[in-house]
Parts: sequence; structure tokens; C-alpha cells
Amino acid sequence: SSQVFFKGVVRKWRSMKLSTLSMMASGASAAHWAVIMAGSNTYGNYRHQADACHAYQIAKGAGIPESNIILLAYDDIANNSENPFPGKMFNKPDGPDVYEGCKISYKGSDVTAANFLKVLKGDSTAPGPVLKSTAEDKVFVYYADHGGPGILGVPYGAGDYIHASDLNDA
Repeated sequence: SSQVFFKGVVRKWRSMKLSTLSMMASGASAAHWAVIMAGSNTYGNYRHQADACHAYQIAKGAGIPESNIILLAYDDIANNSENPFPGKMFNKPDGPDVYEGCKISYKGSDVTAANFLKVLKGDSTAPGPVLKSTAEDKVFVYYADHGGPGILGVPYGAGDYIHASDLNDA
């Protein structure tokens, strides 16, 4: 069952239609949240942070308030010396700069499995914002990185993997 869950989690963001988020954001009685994590670092994993910032832009464009979008991304790509477009990130050729206006809540060494789980659980001991959702609210979770049966990766040097059992408990 965790394999099926993770196959769904790691699908490419591009398959997600804007209309899905628009429908999610249309309910009048519920608050809407997005938790987005790029689970990698280094320039070789550029795509994960670019896709996470793209997810941020789509959530914001669908009407989810920026205060309700929590983004965890190492933030070592846009200003990386290997980036031919300093200060910018793109998730597709000739696409818009997805880094512009992308507000990252957790950066660098704060992008860990423990903090991701704290965000999902609403644990205020986390070093940044956490979910404050209720049973009536709608929460969209997007994760971009490598994974395997029962695990999701985290940035190199950031500690242990995210395990399916911990994610299910959150």
C-alpha cells in the first residue's frame, strides 16, 4: 500500500491540471492550504526545486493565500554559479521564471524529514510556519524528489529519509 501511495506522490507535477487546484480553491466554507517540498539539493537536481516553485506559482494563482502555502526548498539553485540565468529558475524551456515571487518558508538545513512532518502535523516547534488546518479545510501536498518503496528522499546531508509510516501518521 505504501508503494501505491508513493507512486501517486512522485508523479510529475505537469500532469496536475490547473483546474484541479482551481476546484480545490473554490469551496467557500473551507480554508485552503498547500504544503510543497523539494526534497533535494545541488544543481544536478535543479528540476525538483524548479517544479516546487512552479507548484507554488500555480497554488498562488489558484487563489490559495500565500500565508497558507508552505514551501520547503534548499534554495541553492537560482543563485548557483552553474546557473546560466542567475537569480532565475525555469521548469520548462521558454517558460516563465518560476523563482520570481516564490516565497520559501524553509531553506537550507531546515529542509528535513522532521520539519516536513512537523509542518504536516501542525507542530509549532518547527522553525517556520506549519499547517493550521481543520477537518473542513482542504490541504494539497506536493513533493518533488527521488523516492523508493516506502521512502522519500531529503536533501543530501539533511538526515534520514521520509518514511511511509511517518507520513501516514502525520
